Amino acid sequence: MLLLTALLLPSCKKDTETPLQPVICNTGSQWSEGTTAFADATTAWGLYDIEAIGVVINAVDYDGDGWTDLAVRHHGGVDDFSEGGTRNTWLLRNTGEGRFEDVTEASGILTRRDDDDAAGRPGQVWAFGDVDSDGDLDVYTGCPSAVTDCDGQTSEVMLNNGDGTFTLGPVSDIADGGSPGGVAFVDADRDGNLDLWVTEYGTAQDKLYQGDGAGGFTDITSAAGLQTSAWSSISSLNEALSHTNAWSALACDLNNDGDPELLAASYGRAPNHLWQSSGGASYTNRSIESGYAFDDGLDWSDNESARCWCMLNPDDADCAGIPAPEHIACSDEDDAFRWDHNYDREEFRLGGNSGKTACADLNNDGWMDLVTSEIKHWDVGGSSDPSELMLNDGSEDVRFTRPGGESSGITRSHDGVSWDQGDITNSVFDFDLDGWPDVYIGASEYSGNRGLLYHQTAPEQFVAVPVADGIDHFRSHGSVVADFDRDGDLDIVVGHSSSRCDEDCYDSFSIRLFENQMGEDANVLQLSLIGGSDTNAAAIGARVSVTAGGVTQTQEIDGGHGHYGNQDDLALTFGLGEACEADVTIRWPDGALTEQQFTIGGGYRYTVTQGSSPAVDL
Repeated sequence: MLLLTALLLPSCKKDTETPLQPVICNTGSQWSEGTTAFADATTAWGLYDIEAIGVVINAVDYDGDGWTDLAVRHHGGVDDFSEGGTRNTWLLRNTGEGRFEDVTEASGILTRRDDDDAAGRPGQVWAFGDVDSDGDLDVYTGCPSAVTDCDGQTSEVMLNNGDGTFTLGPVSDIADGGSPGGVAFVDADRDGNLDLWVTEYGTAQDKLYQGDGAGGFTDITSAAGLQTSAWSSISSLNEALSHTNAWSALACDLNNDGDPELLAASYGRAPNHLWQSSGGASYTNRSIESGYAFDDGLDWSDNESARCWCMLNPDDADCAGIPAPEHIACSDEDDAFRWDHNYDREEFRLGGNSGKTACADLNNDGWMDLVTSEIKHWDVGGSSDPSELMLNDGSEDVRFTRPGGESSGITRSHDGVSWDQGDITNSVFDFDLDGWPDVYIGASEYSGNRGLLYHQTAPEQFVAVPVADGIDHFRSHGSVVADFDRDGDLDIVVGHSSSRCDEDCYDSFSIRLFENQMGEDANVLQLSLIGGSDTNAAAIGARVSVTAGGVTQTQEIDGGHGHYGNQDDLALTFGLGEACEADVTIRWPDGALTEQQFTIGGGYRYTVTQGSSPAVDL
């Protein structure tokens, strides 16, 4: 279905000069096994020719032409733009004709402060937002110094000039950003200026920077109550009071009070952090109480290395009754290769290796839930957190329940004893436009790992989509969703991990694009929001509720999230199932939490400027 681009006014506000456009009504779509959901369109879009190799991806319309573009990063090192030079960063412009073009160097997005025109500025951690509210998207670029050589450069905000090029923003506190592992634009105090939540990889202080509306940022971490401690106390680590080891950031309103919570997902068996807002950029640590820090699986007795240790050291604490390992032949203490008996029995060490957390209303109950991606190994046993859904129970003080993979269907089988789940990234989107969110798990790096697509068949119930019907992609590290071809349904771009390569690495490490095939019979509407004078212009943090066919869906505008800075399109797509029109409520993220309501028909792509009637994004 080609999404039409004609003006449609809300039925609650009649306009005698511009008539209402007719409602477009289709039969509705829902995936069932045997129905092709996606087709590999990488070649058609010219991506193999560009050879953009990256696992950190943003999908945003950076040049404001109505077509969603791509920002792709690999390891974040210096870019050499000479012929045959090593590349790590790509800004890819969507031409609107089914192709991408590489505009990285011409855009100036990698301009350095030392005026070295021969090299690009390193930076792997990106997020886009309109920091100066001039109507175009600026970008934060952060260099994770703990994992790459930053070549003397610092984290920067690049200001969009409005013509597809970027200029270095003012020097501010973000230059002292350390080693960012995640980033999210957020209006933490709802003053109309975007702030910046930067989480740190390497057990350092995560930071909140207050934006001044002109591209400058001031560190307000301590004033906001976000201070954590060094890794010097086991009790502090168990209580999630010490620094994270962040691989991602997230900002999302989790208790429906209009103020965004701040989250940091941690790699390396460090607790995840959840900071609950009390308004005005003031936060309380509710990592443990919310259930986000780690799950309740604290039984380490099936850990193969722990069993080996106890077999060799039967008199050590808690070793009585621990069985011998089933698959490790212990001959000496070196065989207990992944176990420190004094350290690894602590609660925080029995958590997970979290790559990304996504925020979405999975069960359409009006409360934002979470999906976490976790790295999990066969030998660690049940204490290691798996990738799973975390369902919001609707409490004023944020709290999640974990139904588990066997209950939700977000699980997979393994061949043989030795297996690894390299789940680092994920995407939540309604791929068949039936009105219910689906889940894509980006399993990566390890042998046999492939991207896993799950279709929601009933509230909180998912079934795996066969590869033949869905997305056939091994080592799927990094994913973003957007309607790249503007046909009304959501496509997906996935990265390709180049680590631990064996027989399931592809000939090309290029990102791949899978075009959605489900839109022909679908009912769908799309919304792009523009904030008013008291709202950030990109409307990041705005909440949109769409009611159609007795179902209410809720989405928020994304300011960046995920592993090293993923970001999905700021334009929102709602599948309407069998319904042909919808009641829409927008809660704008200004100080008053202004609401706007209207009824519109499906089949159109709208722009809504705060306080005005919806119109098409021409």
